[in-house]
Amino acid sequence: MNLDWIIPAQRIQKLPAYPFARLDELKTKAREQGLDLIDLGMGNPDGATPQPVIDAAIEALKNPHNHGYPPFEGTANFRKAITSWYHRRYGVNLDPDSEALPLLGSKEGLGHLALAYVNPGDVVLVPSPSYPVHFRGPLIAGGEIHNLILKPENDWLIDLSAIPDTVAERAKILYFNYPNNPTAATAPREFFEEIVAFAQKYQILLVHDLCYAELAFDGYQPTSLLEIPGAKDIGVEFHTMSKTYNMAGWRVGFVVGNRHVIQGLRTLKTNLDYGIFSALQVAAQTALQLPDSYLQQVQQRYSSRRDFLIQGLTDLGWNIPKTKATMYLWVPSPEGMNSTDFALQLLQQTGVVVTPGNAFGVGGENYVRISLIADTQRLGEVLDRFKQVGICYHSQTVISSPKSNK
Repeated sequence: MNLDWIIPAQRIQKLPAYPFARLDELKTKAREQGLDLIDLGMGNPDGATPQPVIDAAIEALKNPHNHGYPPFEGTANFRKAITSWYHRRYGVNLDPDSEALPLLGSKEGLGHLALAYVNPGDVVLVPSPSYPVHFRGPLIAGGEIHNLILKPENDWLIDLSAIPDTVAERAKILYFNYPNNPTAATAPREFFEEIVAFAQKYQILLVHDLCYAELAFDGYQPTSLLEIPGAKDIGVEFHTMSKTYNMAGWRVGFVVGNRHVIQGLRTLKTNLDYGIFSALQVAAQTALQLPDSYLQQVQQRYSSRRDFLIQGLTDLGWNIPKTKATMYLWVPSPEGMNSTDFALQLLQQTGVVVTPGNAFGVGGENYVRISLIADTQRLGEVLDRFKQVGICYHSQTVISSPKSNK
């Protein structure tokens, strides 16, 4: 039967292919050709979920009360764990009944927030490069994206002064993310103060993605948007269990902040899903209560990988600043190559998978993102493969080092 008349909605037709889905296709073909892939593409943490979290999930599974529909707003215990974690980490006071909402991963919440608040034609300010759902969610909702191009000479920080008044006056939402995916940039507290003042002046909703808050190194402590006076009046902040706790496949995240914005998102979600399986909320609650010694182990794991790979890339001609946070390195393509060509060259010639920077928007061109999701032995093999085929960086370009963070 000819089904050509079944045509997807325009919102789907206008979306480019999701980059990680395309990467999966390329990886499958490479494996079929017999390549031993070292996959540093997605931000998919290696290793097991902490044992106490697994044990908590097993015990929760044995409880038949957890087998029914969960509360739409999440269990009271998990919401309390979220707000207690925020107070412990940032000194931020939140009402667990109205200012915290569990999510099916932060990606789900970030995308659905756009459906809840963006009307067709609304202007949404989005950094470029950025995590794809920051601009794809508003695109699906019919929003008009205004790209805020991030630049290395500004340490990949948003230049608020470069936003025309005419654009700022029309803007409804500003998505942003520090520590940043994909650039690994960090922002000083002063930046958060400036962006809150900017949003208050133009009456813009701030949506901050803080999913790399705990992957910070060398004594650096990321800032929560909600630490800034007045931020809760005009903003919300998203977090995920995926990265710090190796729970990417569990699909658990949360949003905190302005109660009215959270209520709007909750209203949308009650029409689309039933929330997180209650047993998983018990496990996530356990994760948030793990001792700091676990967090220190995670930080040491990623910082040692960072140091190892930066040194190896330095030996091959790159000048990569030492990152203060996240699980990524943001690496320029060799001179004369765009990000897609470089990523394909690495895949085809070395079996190493990285993500082309243009997958994160036009501002990511001429870079690739490398995820630190393999141990140093495997990363050493990555460097050996690069050397064997002559992968190196030929340019006099110097990437600026991050500014000091207070």
